[in-house]
Amino acid sequence: MRSLSSRAARGVPALALGLLLAAIAPVQAGAVADTAVAPVAETSPTGFAAVNALGQNGTTGGVGGATVTATTTEQFLEYIDTVGPLVIRVQGTIDITSKQGVRPNKTIIGVGSSAVINGGGLEFYRSYNVIVRNIKFTDAEDDAVSVGQESHHIWIDHNEFVAPLDGAVDIVRGAEYITVSWNWFNKTDKSMLLGHSDGNGSQDTGKLKVSIHHNFFDDSRQRHPRVRFGEPVHVYNNYYKGNAVYGVASTMNAGVVVEGNHFEGVPKPCWSASGYDASGPGRLVQRNNLFPGSGTCETNGTVTEPRTYYAYTLDPAADVPALVRAGAGIGKIGA
Repeated sequence: MRSLSSRAARGVPALALGLLLAAIAPVQAGAVADTAVAPVAETSPTGFAAVNALGQNGTTGGVGGATVTATTTEQFLEYIDTVGPLVIRVQGTIDITSKQGVRPNKTIIGVGSSAVINGGGLEFYRSYNVIVRNIKFTDAEDDAVSVGQESHHIWIDHNEFVAPLDGAVDIVRGAEYITVSWNWFNKTDKSMLLGHSDGNGSQDTGKLKVSIHHNFFDDSRQRHPRVRFGEPVHVYNNYYKGNAVYGVASTMNAGVVVEGNHFEGVPKPCWSASGYDASGPGRLVQRNNLFPGSGTCETNGTVTEPRTYYAYTLDPAADVPALVRAGAGIGKIGA
């Protein structure tokens, strides 16, 4: 596992926010299937990854750098450890071990619908301005994606997560300005953790600003997300289906806004006032969600509004299952 040194942030302004609809798209191999109208994939992030902060003008990844294609493990590891901007196209299956560090100013994007990172995961340690898209992560021996140690401006978009030993996506240790969008959490267990322990409040309080939208939590069990200390965490327009343990947990005085989501067959959509496990209570505001066949979303207190940081457009919760089934996962964007 390699540590990365901090460097001055660079970038250009993110493109306009918004989601356009296109004609019915063919379903590609490995993608989440539906016959609904498929949304056009965004070319730049919405939510926190688009916010100008910490000297970074949104998240632009490897813009301005060369474009390379990784077809072997050796090539891939060399490219993600390269200093400076780089667009890395991933073709075929890349087998890695442990968690491999990604330096700043990178775009990592799968080619077509068959790019796989297998066996290991990606780690962000004081990294920034990185985009990870259109990759199927399989059988990670720890976390598939770990964003930590004050990393910022990371966009995790249109990926699929299958069978990581630990978390699919963890965002910890003071990381912030992150967007997790249009991913397929395919029967994962510990899907997404924000804040790694109850004892890390000094580093995480006021950080862990994360937007989580249009993801498909497909029979995944828990942590969609589980949050400690972060505020605001904005969870919107996600499709929750058959999540056996719970949907969202706000703990340790975290502030989470849950809106416009569709919880289908989820016994416990939200924890907050009760805390969760050994963690104390958090704050959670819910609005405009639907809960067919589900339990009650537990709310508590008030939360800083995401609109304090960015504008966004909410899709109706009734439309979310079709939108997310048609648009989430791999094979929906070009590379």
